[in-house]
Amino acid sequence: MKPFEIKHDPLKEKTLSLAIRIFKLNRFLIEQKKEFVISKQILKSGTNPGAMVREADNAESGADFIHKLSIAQKEVCETQYWLELLWRTSLINETEYSSLTNDLKEVIKLLVSSIRTCRKNLHQKSNSDFVSNKQSRQN
Repeated sequence: MKPFEIKHDPLKEKTLSLAIRIFKLNRFLIEQKKEFVISKQILKSGTNPGAMVREADNAESGADFIHKLSIAQKEVCETQYWLELLWRTSLINETEYSSLTNDLKEVIKLLVSSIRTCRKNLHQKSNSDFVSNKQSRQN
């Protein structure tokens, strides 16, 4: 890979796209609907997953990686709550709600898959380390 070449990472791309959409929603809520409370909440929770995914790249361990992605997952769920509240209070329409909900579902699927894969890899590594340690003690 060339220096500064960006590697395709669907999770990073989806969380960044989500953050951009949430940022635009925040602007819309403030400027058009004059809504200042929920808009701030959804901005915080909706942009956080992308930040946590990037923090996970620098995780100190597999457990730290899983922890950061788990926080991202929780933030997506919180964002879904605020989004539903916006829809049920008629601050956004059903089309906007459905579209953003679909984005959130895609991000959740990617996060769950990444967390499961990492847990599986950690479990396999710990089992192989256990076998290696046991064999070295017997020799």
